[in-house]
Amino acid sequence: MLRKWIALVVVTLLLACSQEAPVSSSPERVELEVWAHAGQEGERKVIEDQVARFNQQRSGVQIKLTLLPERSYNAQVQAAALAGDLPDVLEFDGPYLYNYIWQRQLQPLEGLLPSEATQDLLPSIVEQGRYQGHLYAVGTFDSGLGLYARRSLLDKTGIRIPRGIEDAWTAAEFAKALSTLAVSDDDGTVLDLKLNYAGEWFTYAFSPVIQSAGGDLVDRKAYRTAAKVLDGALAVAGMQQLQSWFEKGYVDSNVDDGAFVTGKVALSWAGHWEYPRYKATIGDDLVLLPLPDFGQGSRTGQGSWVWGVSSGTAHAKEAASFLAFLLETKEVLLMADANGAVPGTKEAVKQSDLYRKGGDLRLFSEQLVRGHAVPRPQTPAYPVITSAFQTAFHDIRNGADVQAALHAAVKLIDQDIIDNKGYP
Repeated sequence: MLRKWIALVVVTLLLACSQEAPVSSSPERVELEVWAHAGQEGERKVIEDQVARFNQQRSGVQIKLTLLPERSYNAQVQAAALAGDLPDVLEFDGPYLYNYIWQRQLQPLEGLLPSEATQDLLPSIVEQGRYQGHLYAVGTFDSGLGLYARRSLLDKTGIRIPRGIEDAWTAAEFAKALSTLAVSDDDGTVLDLKLNYAGEWFTYAFSPVIQSAGGDLVDRKAYRTAAKVLDGALAVAGMQQLQSWFEKGYVDSNVDDGAFVTGKVALSWAGHWEYPRYKATIGDDLVLLPLPDFGQGSRTGQGSWVWGVSSGTAHAKEAASFLAFLLETKEVLLMADANGAVPGTKEAVKQSDLYRKGGDLRLFSEQLVRGHAVPRPQTPAYPVITSAFQTAFHDIRNGADVQAALHAAVKLIDQDIIDNKGYP
C-alpha cells in the first residue's frame, strides 16, 4: 500500500508540473496560394520542382501551387479579380500586366524584394515591370526576335551577313535580299513571317517595324493618344515596306509551320523559341540575324510572363520571398533551359551556354541589354492597342491602304482612352 501511495503522489506531482510549465510553440506556418500558367511540359515540371524545393527549404512558408490552362488563364484571373479572390502570388502575361496594375490588383515590390535581386535583373525586365514609377512585376525570363537564315545560302547568293545589331540590313538591303533570293526560288516565296500564328504575335512581331522606322503604337509621353504616332508618316512608311513584301509574293503562308525547316523559304522572322527546332534541322549552317533597320536602328519585341504579388495578400513579405527564390541564378537557368527563353538576370545570362558572349543566341540577350528591345506600351489601354493593331496588320497584309488602316486603329485606341477618362 505504501508503494502504491508513493507512486500516486509522484504521478500527481508530474501532472502538476506539466500543466504549470510553459508550452514551447513554433512560429505559425504561412501558407501562400500561387497561380501559374500551365505552359509546355518542361516549364510545368520546373515550376513544380521549384515549389517543392522552396517548401523544403522554408519551413515557415509553404506554397500551394495551382496551374491553370494557358488559353483561359487571363479570363480566370480576371474573374477572380472581380470576385476579390486572387491568390497571394500569380503570373501575368505581358499584354495584361498594366491593366491589372491599374485595377489595383497588384502591389509595388519596392521594399519587398532584396536589392540584390532587382539589381541583377535585365534592364528589359525592369522596364517591362514598371508602371508610374513603381516596380510591380518581375520575370525570370525574357524574349526576342530575329531573322533565321542558312549561312551557305546567303554566301551562295552574295548577300551580306550582318555582324551584329548595329550592322543590321537596312530596309533597302532587306528588300534587295528578298529579291535576290526569290530569283533562284521555285515559287518566289522566300520569307516566313509566322502567319500561322495568331493574336498577340502580330503586334509583338511587327510593331518593331514601326518603332524602327521612328513611329510607335501610342504616344508614350502621356499615353493619351495614338494620333500622328501610329498613323504618322514614319509608321506608315515602315508598314508600306512590309506590305510590299506581300505584294511582290515574297511571303509564304506557312500553314504547316514547316516553311523554313523544309527549305521552302530562306528566311524566318521568328523568336527565340524556334531555335531548338531550327538547330536540330539545319545544324551549324543556321545563322541568327537582327531584324532590318527601317531608319532608327534595328528593334525587337520583348516581354513574356511575369510574377506579381496580389494587393489583397496578408503575407506580402513571404510572397516576395518566393519571387526572390525564383530569381536565384540556379532557378532562372533551370527555367530558361526548359523553355529556351533568355534568362532574366545578368548573372544567369553570363552562365548560359546559349546567351552568354559567344553563344548561338547572344543576339537576343544583347538586344535586351543594349536597348534595342521595345517594351509594350505601359498603359492599361494595351489590350485595345494590340487588338486594333492586329486588325490593321491583317488589313494591310490583304492590300488595304496603309494610312487608312493605321488611322482606323488610332480611332479605336483613342476612343478607348477617352471612354476610360485617360486611365487615371
